[in-house]
Amino acid sequence: MKNGKKVKISNRLIRTRGEGRNILMKRRKKFYPVLLCSHTEIGKSKVADGRSNLPMPHYSTGLGAAYLGDSLQLLPLVETSSVNLVMTSPPFALKRKKEYGNVDAHEYIDWFLPFAKELWRVLRDDGSFVLDIGGSWNPGKPTKTLYNFELLIRLCHDIGFHLAEDFYWLNPAKLPSPAEWVNVRRIRVKDAIDPVWWLSKTPFPKADNRRVLKPYSKSMEELLVKGYKAKLRPSGHDISTKFQNNHGGAIPPNLLTIANTESNSYYLRACRDAGLKPHPARYPIGLPEFFMKFLTDKDDVVLDPFCGSNITGECAERLSRRWLAFELSEDYLRGSKFRFEQRTSGHLSRRKKAERIVETPNQPHLFKF
Repeated sequence: MKNGKKVKISNRLIRTRGEGRNILMKRRKKFYPVLLCSHTEIGKSKVADGRSNLPMPHYSTGLGAAYLGDSLQLLPLVETSSVNLVMTSPPFALKRKKEYGNVDAHEYIDWFLPFAKELWRVLRDDGSFVLDIGGSWNPGKPTKTLYNFELLIRLCHDIGFHLAEDFYWLNPAKLPSPAEWVNVRRIRVKDAIDPVWWLSKTPFPKADNRRVLKPYSKSMEELLVKGYKAKLRPSGHDISTKFQNNHGGAIPPNLLTIANTESNSYYLRACRDAGLKPHPARYPIGLPEFFMKFLTDKDDVVLDPFCGSNITGECAERLSRRWLAFELSEDYLRGSKFRFEQRTSGHLSRRKKAERIVETPNQPHLFKF
């Protein structure tokens, strides 16, 4: 493609502007940002034309698309600095092998770092990378590995991420495990917390905790009504009169208590009816919902490179965020499409609803303005 030339591709007009990668794309008065294209060095004018370099999405909606394939092959196609939030939960380094694939703890960091390098590249400077990374136990011992903490250190030291804050997801509905140490010998308690690392490219990523306030406690509500005498607390904290200002809710802690109790959702019923096995490791939609509200705005772009049943995409769709999802298993991706059937209008059959989800096969670009 040469500067100044117009190239017609599948009824789409692509016009280059000068030497950079400033691309204007038109089709029926709708605009498509070049979010998924071949990665080129700054200063080069080569940009994917949308025909040979872009795979066809497995399915798409008006806000995003899900792709079948290895993230290590798909991530290099994502435009540099185009993603506001990476929200994901990769396979954990569990000692028991899972059907969706998982790597041993001693191999995990070397396996994950190539993904991390690409995630760094595609993130905007004010973007965030939220990683739900549960722990694992040493084989034959009632002690835990340190792989998820070692990974955090390497992500910061080797890749350049900042640890914006460490979060912990408490799942009160989790079954007691490991059974040998918790149920049989009774020498440990149930392991019900996942570390969730909030990472960023700079010390000041986009965030606003006013969008994730929780309801005040009854005692705080009474204090707001009765008032509070400003004084120095025994702990040494100097509580001023500003403490009794009503801000609409309490600032949440970094311990997120969200029960993972999905058992009869539309997704599970639809998978069962279609003869598809649901993804066995699904985080609750409340987890990505918290971080999307906290760290993104409407129309921002959310990426999940290990989407599984694509809860991240469903949450982004509900919150009017644009989304991009990658998954290696075709069966899991086929089942994940059911999550978006509920959002189609009218009383349509499942087949008709699925047709509403998929866009034209010639559409190589993902997000509509």
